[in-house]
Amino acid sequence: MTDRTRPSRRAIVAALGTAAVVTLPAWPDRAWAADATETAPPDGPVLDTHAATEPSGTHVREVGGTDVVFQYGAVLPAFDGWRTHEPTRSYLSLDKRWRFRFDPGNRGIGEGWQSPRHDDAAWGHIDVPAAWDLLDTPGFASQTAAFGKGTAFADGYAWYRTTVDTPESWRGRHVRMAFLAAGYSAEVWLDGAYLGKHEGANSPFALPVAGALRPGERQTIAVRVFRRASYTDYAATTPQPVTDDHEIPYKPVDYWPYAGLTRSAWIEAVPRVTIAKLLVAGANGRAEVRAVVENHGSSDFDGCLTLDTGRGSGGRPAVVAVRIAARSVGVVRASVPVPGAPRWSPASPHTLTARATLTASTQHGPRVDTLSTVYGVRELSVERARLRLNGRPLFLKGMSWHEETAAHGRAMTPTEYDRELGHIPALGANFIRNCVYNRHPYVYDWADAHGVMVMDDIDTMWLNTAQEKLQTERYGLARALALTMAWNQHNHPSVILWGLQNESEIDAAGAPAYRAWLADLKAAVKAVDLTARPVTWASSTSNDPAFDLADVIGFNEYFGYFYGKDADLGPTLDAVHAKYPDKPILITENGTWSEAGNHGPSTTQGTEEWQAASFTAHWAQVAERSDFVAGYTYWVLKDYKQRAGYNQAYNGISVMGMLTFADKRPKLVHEAFREAVNPRPV
Repeated sequence: MTDRTRPSRRAIVAALGTAAVVTLPAWPDRAWAADATETAPPDGPVLDTHAATEPSGTHVREVGGTDVVFQYGAVLPAFDGWRTHEPTRSYLSLDKRWRFRFDPGNRGIGEGWQSPRHDDAAWGHIDVPAAWDLLDTPGFASQTAAFGKGTAFADGYAWYRTTVDTPESWRGRHVRMAFLAAGYSAEVWLDGAYLGKHEGANSPFALPVAGALRPGERQTIAVRVFRRASYTDYAATTPQPVTDDHEIPYKPVDYWPYAGLTRSAWIEAVPRVTIAKLLVAGANGRAEVRAVVENHGSSDFDGCLTLDTGRGSGGRPAVVAVRIAARSVGVVRASVPVPGAPRWSPASPHTLTARATLTASTQHGPRVDTLSTVYGVRELSVERARLRLNGRPLFLKGMSWHEETAAHGRAMTPTEYDRELGHIPALGANFIRNCVYNRHPYVYDWADAHGVMVMDDIDTMWLNTAQEKLQTERYGLARALALTMAWNQHNHPSVILWGLQNESEIDAAGAPAYRAWLADLKAAVKAVDLTARPVTWASSTSNDPAFDLADVIGFNEYFGYFYGKDADLGPTLDAVHAKYPDKPILITENGTWSEAGNHGPSTTQGTEEWQAASFTAHWAQVAERSDFVAGYTYWVLKDYKQRAGYNQAYNGISVMGMLTFADKRPKLVHEAFREAVNPRPV
């Protein structure tokens, strides 16, 4: 198979001042038709389940000293269009009611459901965004409802169709179709022309529509979404799991794999010479800025880029002359003093807005494109076994949380986000772990504004050695998820840690596959993060043979629940510190469970008293070691849904939370956590 995602040569076309360019990767200039009677050309996109590598072609290319992330043959763009509309761009929301049909027999391709000529009048409807799990699942949020019934268990393929009218004014512009999430995978057609496939249920993607879009005409968008079944029979006493070595996660895990177009989608028309991405790293009185500019046109571009670090920064706009050759990508670099910029911290979460303005010919020439981004100025470091923010040692009092509500699953509304996330400061916490997948952009904006620090995770949960090797050596989906995480969340000051994996298998004899996989993921995030955030992961053991690769040692512990005694935690922390005396330690998970309203002795499992007492015992041991323990992450804020083959008696609801799932009633551990005193408040 021809590898169209990696060009055979890296051509530096031009350099002018602090701008440098490279040619765009080789990717088809036009989409190809995939109606029922047509097939792809030999070197075109493939529709089989898994190609040799993950389907988006995500990779990094160095452009003038800056590593740039490419996907689908273009720079992975900023996804701020869900909330911010630039004056130089046009937007068409796809958040509306679509035609919808399940395809359990996988008949859609053969019957031409992607074709604009297909009659979908008899199809049902679904809102975008939404999870199809909640279309028809009575009692989804109830612990007493029957498990295994309804659309929450409708797996395999399902199709979405809608029509769009794009204006004539979009002719001559670069147009892309953006999706903030599609679970688990999605293939997209425009009027029967295949645009591409995406894997990964929680990462955004943008598909160029060149060659398929006909401005001024009504056209049909078709999306085929796939979710793998978790089990062959959900009602079985001993259910048999369904696995796929290429998918991440590859087997059932203990959170709910919500399906469908679960976040916003839109079409965006930008100038053919456009600012695709703006990276800002603010620290030590300076803002390091990188503007990534794409020229999709057939002519070279000469102009100026003005970089403004924003009101309140004290910085003066930097003006850089740029030349971007036709069909090329350039990076404009600037280091701008920001003497007036306030530092971001949990106590004072100050943010700034940077803006890049591209003009033709000169600084005062016609405006071509603009792009803005929110950022913060703060210094983050690891020194002498301590995680420091703005020079002060941190202690992270935090929790994991799952992105879901009983009413909407993972397709949460802004009001629901505010309500869910509002529990965090109310509990006296300063930290959240976005456990095992990226969140909606709203979450990172909220954390920036409210001074809550974030460990961001990707979907790499419970991989075994075979998958680790497959991802590192061939398929590359884990690397793609890591790259897109660091690229998309780069400017958020609240994000202080990159999480690389959760409880994946460690092979024997020195763990070569495990170490190589983690080293690959670490290299990916370090390549694109100008701020050099620390990396960590949620290991299943305190004796992880790859801890030397971590900047912050992270492990999940369940002493007194799954093994050992509560009191074993302290000696374990001491042993890890003795082995790695210069690395801070973070408890990335700890918790137990209780049924709300079940009261009894604190020594009886399942009582609210036992859950609260366990937390208190673990908290005391980490807090008294705050000289080298950077924090503690409780599992979990709220009871959550899962299809992992247990808790069916509770309709798949795990009761490990501080709050109940549907009505969010607090358990005793909620008050115990709230009263826990942070030994190093910031």
